[in-house]
Amino acid sequence: MNKIILCAIETSCDETSVAFVQDGNVLLSQVTHSQIQSHQVYKGVMPELASRLHIQVISQVIDSALVQANLTWNEVDAIAFTIGPGLVGSLHVGALAAKTLAWALNKPLIGVNHLAGHIHANAFVKDIKYPCLALVVSGGHTELIMMQGPLDFNILSQTQDDAIGEAYDKVGRLLGLNYPAGPYIDQLAKEGKSTYPVPHLKIEKTSFSYSGIKSHFNNLIHNATQKNEEINLEDMCATFQDIAISQIIERLDYAIEQHQPKQVIIAGGVSANSYLRTQSSNLMKAYPNIDFSIPPIMYCTDNAAMIGAAAYHYYLEKRFVSLNAKVNPGLTLA
Repeated sequence: MNKIILCAIETSCDETSVAFVQDGNVLLSQVTHSQIQSHQVYKGVMPELASRLHIQVISQVIDSALVQANLTWNEVDAIAFTIGPGLVGSLHVGALAAKTLAWALNKPLIGVNHLAGHIHANAFVKDIKYPCLALVVSGGHTELIMMQGPLDFNILSQTQDDAIGEAYDKVGRLLGLNYPAGPYIDQLAKEGKSTYPVPHLKIEKTSFSYSGIKSHFNNLIHNATQKNEEINLEDMCATFQDIAISQIIERLDYAIEQHQPKQVIIAGGVSANSYLRTQSSNLMKAYPNIDFSIPPIMYCTDNAAMIGAAAYHYYLEKRFVSLNAKVNPGLTLA
């Protein structure tokens, strides 16, 4: 079988990323331009600014990735891009770049679900085994997904309100931490202990909820400030991280027991969290017959390589889109 080489473009939020991927699991090159420093002053991503910054660098990033891959466009089989979910303006930039390439080069066009990309990033580590249980944890998503095949997604449970990554950023903002707050909370928590009171969560094991946790820590911090009480930053971070990750582990354990997958995958930006990686690895020791996979840190945050990995399966099934395809900022997996 001939090698399939895809150009993948990811611009769903604040990373301008382009990769060339062979056969869904061989990374030939990847160039990513991060906007984090531009958004830090706002303590979060400013959508209009993100769109403008994507426009400024997208052509350069594409050219650099092609050169690094040591390819010509004649060797590329199709152009893939993130069609959703994400910020509508940011998505449009990547979509327009991909459509322009597909039209000019007369190549097939593939619109990839961003969440499918996060899951298939694990292909760079090992083959995915089905049925597979995928936990997707990021700034906008907290979901458990059962897969019977590469593009067969059945959502078992999802957040009722905030996503876990969103909760990390909101609590981090309350504590005066830089954006994105997740890595800072993760690091500070290692130096602290879970000593602050935590809320009692009244939610089913088939769903997630972080709104109440966020509100609880908002009240803790506000009350301490009003009383001029010193906040132990490390202990506060350790307490928040403990309850936030414990909810994930409890529901992952329940889903494994209920569905008995051959493999468990953890994906998304929050999968870079060291405490989640440790706790999930400890959980999986109770299931020695189930394969377990967490991608390296470079494949956890938004990147084009993961879009290329997922796009490979779209290509095999000839799931192409037209030049009139519209981005969908609220796109779901199922």
